[in-house]
Amino acid sequence: MKLAIEDLKFDERGLIPAIVQDARTLEVLTLAYMNEESLRRTLADEETWFWSRSRSMLWHKGATSGNTQRVVEVVADCDADALNILVEPKGPACHTGARSCFHNQLQDAMHERSEGELQIIASQPALGAVLESLYTIIESRRLERPAGSYTTYLFNQGLDKILKKIGEEAAETIISAKNEARESLVAEVSDLTYHLIVLLVERGVRLEEIATEMKARRQEKQSGE
Repeated sequence: MKLAIEDLKFDERGLIPAIVQDARTLEVLTLAYMNEESLRRTLADEETWFWSRSRSMLWHKGATSGNTQRVVEVVADCDADALNILVEPKGPACHTGARSCFHNQLQDAMHERSEGELQIIASQPALGAVLESLYTIIESRRLERPAGSYTTYLFNQGLDKILKKIGEEAAETIISAKNEARESLVAEVSDLTYHLIVLLVERGVRLEEIATEMKARRQEKQSGE
């Protein structure tokens, strides 16, 4: 279902919350607020604009830092009172320099768990669910070919271009692995994973097939031990 800006439900201050995610990894980068003008600028410029509640002014993400966010898709929720924005980030999203604004773990005293257990639980992303969601999005890009999408560009260029990008991302992953910055390695592995899934979609290989193969290999290894 397609909505117009006029169909959205802004709050009494004329604002609507916007959850910003990395289009490749689906990592949540930030939660910000938009008014009608910032949303219109976002759609027109294909880069994120927000409304600062503390400064009462429009702000263009990355205007001073260079850490812009190229918009891939804007989707409203079922009640039309919140937005989900998929972007291709150029640099970190957080003003602290962190890749995502969501990097502070909560310790919940209500649960009878040790501090170590809480840290382990909080630090474990649902990787399988993220990969499945990413596969679904990339698959839809291949079918719909929306203009301005990097994924559309890859599919339009064809298999050779996709393979070339995988080679480039693999090389960048190796270089990052030789350095000490863990965040750089995480970012490069994420980019490599994204391009690998583009390849799987292009060749019609499902994630379930990869899971089945890996499970079979594990069973073979266990039977031989």
